[in-house]
Amino acid sequence: MIMPTPVVAIVGRPNVGKSTIFNRIAGERISIVEDTPGVTRDRIYAQTEWLGRKFNLIDTGGIDIGDEPFLTQITEQAQIAIDEADAIIFVVSVKEGVTDADEKVARILYQTDKPVLLAVNKVDNPELRADVYDFYSLGFGDPIPIAGTHGIGTGDLLDKVVDTFPNDDSEDIDDSIKFSFIGRPNVGKSSLVNAILGENRVIVSNIEGTTRDAIDTKFEIEDGSEFTMIDTAGIRKRGKVYENTEKYSVLRAMRAIDRSDVVCVVLNAEEGIREQDKHVAGYAHEAGRAIIIVVNKWDTLKKDNKTMADFEAKIRQEFQYLSYAPIVFVSAKTKQRLDRLPELIQKVNKNHEQRISSAVLNDVVMDAIAHNPTPTVNGKRLRVYYATQVAVKPPTFVVFVNDPELMHFSYERFLENQIRDAFDFEGTPIHLIERKRK
Repeated sequence: MIMPTPVVAIVGRPNVGKSTIFNRIAGERISIVEDTPGVTRDRIYAQTEWLGRKFNLIDTGGIDIGDEPFLTQITEQAQIAIDEADAIIFVVSVKEGVTDADEKVARILYQTDKPVLLAVNKVDNPELRADVYDFYSLGFGDPIPIAGTHGIGTGDLLDKVVDTFPNDDSEDIDDSIKFSFIGRPNVGKSSLVNAILGENRVIVSNIEGTTRDAIDTKFEIEDGSEFTMIDTAGIRKRGKVYENTEKYSVLRAMRAIDRSDVVCVVLNAEEGIREQDKHVAGYAHEAGRAIIIVVNKWDTLKKDNKTMADFEAKIRQEFQYLSYAPIVFVSAKTKQRLDRLPELIQKVNKNHEQRISSAVLNDVVMDAIAHNPTPTVNGKRLRVYYATQVAVKPPTFVVFVNDPELMHFSYERFLENQIRDAFDFEGTPIHLIERKRK
């Protein structure tokens, strides 16, 4: 089994600088994508890397626990870190010294066998370094002095974080198609899981997932194709604080997206489209996963001959960036159209890993340019020399040009549409990257 991307959580009481450290480590990767409607970054979860090791970063302080008391909030945030992370950065502040709240967090973190790195923040000048030793009393080994605002010491901290990651020497390649159902609470994800794993499926095995209480299920269909359903249902056991925390459900969805080839974004036909649906779908799109939009509870609507077309039009309007994603209307309760899902998952997965030869690709690109010549900017015309595919999952193409600045996003979209017209990329995003020919 290929090892999933490690997750690192930042915990600590308020006002110790968790978000500053989060932004410092995440760097520019956290910036908001302005020109993609509906795609928002929650600023609690970022993908980054250090010394060539990629990992996901969580700022638990950004997880709003609602009206819970101060200490309860700290407790819940620390518990989320223990549940979700592979390594934990425990942030304290040298300015206030060891506080009761720090000791409260420490007592919670004693319960985990996961590595905890103690980062003493706001050590802005050498005189403060002597005060760092007070934090040995928390019992997490050598405190690491840092200054998140200036970036001092973050390299030393990240060196120690990366040292905790396991080496992935596994050669056991799992060829099954990994997919997940994601969406906000109460859209019917669990019902869909149970319905898909009905009597007409052969369950091969249950596999421990990457979070406590998560069990992935491997099964095969009649033609022998193998699937692994990534479990996102562990939060059922966690109680109302978790269920009612929108950002926590987004966090759990992010972990599922990270491990999936195909993401089924589940909407509730009864409730229509909500803002959180767009957040979750936006993460899957940004992660470059193959996507299917699944409208569940279709049996509950009173329908006429326009209901499906109207609902589809609404989805296309609200999810403009997912124009490539097929839409399927299902009912977990009545099993309506559920038999289509495995076949559709197979299809979009195949498109997601599709390779196009350079010769065939360039025929399409040059034909497109012949029909719609490249634009001119300030008297200088964009010249496209050739294109080649450099990656799959998602299909990624490099277009070599005379000057990348001359490639307007509207012409890039035109080229993408021409590629989509020529090849079946339904269900998968495709990426175009402009490079100057050397």
